[in-house]
Amino acid sequence: MSFLSAYDPPVPPFWQWMTHLNALGPKFMSAFYRFLKKQYRAEPVERLRRELGLPDHGNPIFEGQHSPTLILALFSSLFGAPQPDWPPQTRITGFAFYDGRHERKMSDELARFLDDGPPPIVFTLGTSAVWVARDFYRESIAAARLLGRRAVLLIGDDRNEPDEPLPPEIIIANYAPFEALLSRGCAVVHHGGVGTTSQGLRAGVPTLIVPFAFDQADNAAHAARLGASRTLPRKKYRAARVAKELDILLTRPDYASKASAVGQQLRRENGAAVASDLIEEILQGDDVKASAEPAYASSH
Repeated sequence: MSFLSAYDPPVPPFWQWMTHLNALGPKFMSAFYRFLKKQYRAEPVERLRRELGLPDHGNPIFEGQHSPTLILALFSSLFGAPQPDWPPQTRITGFAFYDGRHERKMSDELARFLDDGPPPIVFTLGTSAVWVARDFYRESIAAARLLGRRAVLLIGDDRNEPDEPLPPEIIIANYAPFEALLSRGCAVVHHGGVGTTSQGLRAGVPTLIVPFAFDQADNAAHAARLGASRTLPRKKYRAARVAKELDILLTRPDYASKASAVGQQLRRENGAAVASDLIEEILQGDDVKASAEPAYASSH
C-alpha cells in the first residue's frame, strides 16, 4: 500500500467501491491519485517543514515517506511485483520472517495433538486482530464441526476462550510458533496481517483470509492472486459460509498445488539477510544500483 501504484492499486480497508475504479486503467488511477494529493496536503507537516527550514520531499502520505537513497520492499516479488511507477531506488528483499521460535516453544499438549491425528485447520488472528476477535472463534468452532475437521484455535488471550467445553478434535492455545505449526495444518484461517499472511504462504498450505482493518484487505488480494488463498469479508464470517470456503480450499487440488509451489519459493528467500546486505552497502558508502528486481542472499 505504501507505493500507491496506479498499475497495482491497493485495496483500501474502507471505501471498497474504490476497487471498481481499477478497471479504468493506470492513466485514470494516476489522475485520481493526483486529485487525492490535492485534497490531503498534510498541512501540519508542511508548516513544520517551513518552520525548520527543511526541504519539501513530498506529501508523507503519498511519496514523502520514501528514502531518496534506498527503499526496502520487505516482501517477496511473488507477493508484489515491481511496478513502473515505483521509486527507482526500490529493492525487493523478500519477507523478513520472525516467529519467536528461539524464545517460546510449542506446548507439549499441542505437539501431541498434532501427532495424534490428521492435519487440522488452524484459526488465528495474529498479534493485532486477536484483541477484537468478537465472534471469530465461536464461528470457527462451528465451521470445523460442520466440516468434521480437527482444528487448532490460537486465541492469544484468555478472554477469547470458548464458553462451552470443546470436543477432543479441537484444541485451543494462547500461542504457538507459526513456522512450526502452520505447515502441519491442512488450511489456515487468519486476518491478513502481513506477518501472518507471509507465514501462511511460506507454510505451503491453502489460506482463508478474513480482513479486519489496515493493509489486511490488500494483503488478502495479493495472496488470492497467487491462487493459494481465498478471501471472506469480516461481516460474512459465519460458520456455514466459512465451512463452504474451506471446503473449496480443501477439495480443489489446484489450491493445494499452488500453495505448495508458493511455499517452496518463499522458503528459498531470505529477506532479512538481503535487507541487511543492502543496509551495509549504504553504511559503507557503496552505490546501490536502482532496481526493483528481487535480490537473494544466503543466511547470515
